[in-house]
Amino acid sequence: MQKQISKSEDRLLVLRHAVRAACVVVALLCAACATKVANEEGDGEAVAVEKEAAPRDELQANSEAEREEKTAKDEKEEPEDEEVPVAVAESEHKEAPPHVNIPEVVVEAPDRFELIHNLVATAQTLLRDVKLEYVFTGQGKKETLRGRPVAFALWSEAHMEWTIVHIEIPRPPIKWKPGGKPLPFILRTPGIEARHVKGTGAERLMFSFSKNGEPLKVYGRKFPVFDSGLLKKKRWREVASTATPIVYLPFTEDTLDPSFVTGGRDFLLATARRAIAELRQAKVPGRAFPGEMLADVVPPEVITTLAVIEQTDDSDFVENGEGAFNEVLSQYGLKKEEAYRYSVSRAAAIGPMQFTNKRGKGTYAMVVKRCPEAKIDPDFERGATNLLNAMKAAICLFDLDLAQMPSEIRLSYHDNMKVLGIFPVASYNGGSRNVGKLYRVMKKMNVKLEELRPSARTTAGESGTCPCLWKQDGAEVRPVSIPKYNNENRWYIEKYQSILKVFDGSAQPAA
Repeated sequence: MQKQISKSEDRLLVLRHAVRAACVVVALLCAACATKVANEEGDGEAVAVEKEAAPRDELQANSEAEREEKTAKDEKEEPEDEEVPVAVAESEHKEAPPHVNIPEVVVEAPDRFELIHNLVATAQTLLRDVKLEYVFTGQGKKETLRGRPVAFALWSEAHMEWTIVHIEIPRPPIKWKPGGKPLPFILRTPGIEARHVKGTGAERLMFSFSKNGEPLKVYGRKFPVFDSGLLKKKRWREVASTATPIVYLPFTEDTLDPSFVTGGRDFLLATARRAIAELRQAKVPGRAFPGEMLADVVPPEVITTLAVIEQTDDSDFVENGEGAFNEVLSQYGLKKEEAYRYSVSRAAAIGPMQFTNKRGKGTYAMVVKRCPEAKIDPDFERGATNLLNAMKAAICLFDLDLAQMPSEIRLSYHDNMKVLGIFPVASYNGGSRNVGKLYRVMKKMNVKLEELRPSARTTAGESGTCPCLWKQDGAEVRPVSIPKYNNENRWYIEKYQSILKVFDGSAQPAA
């Protein structure tokens, strides 16, 4: 099905003229249609049980076990997107169509980031009315839904026209890994060449397309979300009829722009500062440092790192360094609050900060219960996918985790929050036992808490002895490799130390 702007409704005609005027700018500035492959995997290892610093109630113990289970599961499996909760899909924010003012005589070409934003918004408008077609096979009790239909909005610079392409991917989702077997799919739109690039789910599924040798740029995608209860009952007709479509664009290099990267960094920092300001206004007390306010326990530069780390794959970070962070930051810069709302791992962690809540008694519920003054949204799916709320919940979790750590770690953290943030970050990733394990490993490395320094690497993810910690050794700061105790946790700490430089001003994001 092909859809040209001349055939679109009148509301799209204005944009067409503006885009035609900017054609030369587009040809010079826009990159070829391609998307980097991300591989999210890890090596699971057992960790020793650390003696608790203080007794905890059953709810917190359950959340601790849940985080450890999540880490183990993410290391053993490809944490590609699982089924998005219907409640999250139904809360999709609709972006208004772009409005372009055209002067009577001279039309000024928009900046590249403005052009990208307009194209994305136009693609969303086009996809709203696109009907996803479902195919059923078999008869009677043997009837089944064959696959999951997905539609893409593609832009041709050569012909200045839109094309809507339909693809059918496997259902149920298969475990796809980069470098493994190609993802099988059915291309339903004739005259188009398609190649699967990455992902299988709502957050990361992406293809590249071309027509008659011309790469077509991807600016929109429509993806159906199914009711998990109906899927389990195999009520296929109802699964299709009740599917909730979301119009959401995963990362592509066509949308990568320095303005979005910088804008994403600024947006995350602004959101973190707002979260801290709201906690301060509510006078929420801290647990880790009695007598102090929760708003003073975690710097905004530290909490923002989690919104990037949780969405950055280890292998992508090792291969691309800062480029992996920039992909994530550009998503925040382009989509703001909508970024990573549909991120769901195989461990059922959802949203930008990847909270879990197994059977309603997990990490998220524990934070809601133990940090009542913060007024964290008690609805898990709604709260975990709201970045501001999720950041406040993450700050509360940092504080609760710190309160359980040995006094020497807590006091050192209080004096050097950004560098010693490695400990609450390790706990956030996989529970307090990782903190105990990391501390014992540090002692074997002959690294003292007061010797820890910020990463001195000039390029995030560059090869060498890392994952590592940075130790003051005389007048020199040198890296000390972290022995394997939990591979995912080691790389989590490495990512933290690298992305922190972007937020605390010691480094600038680059495209």
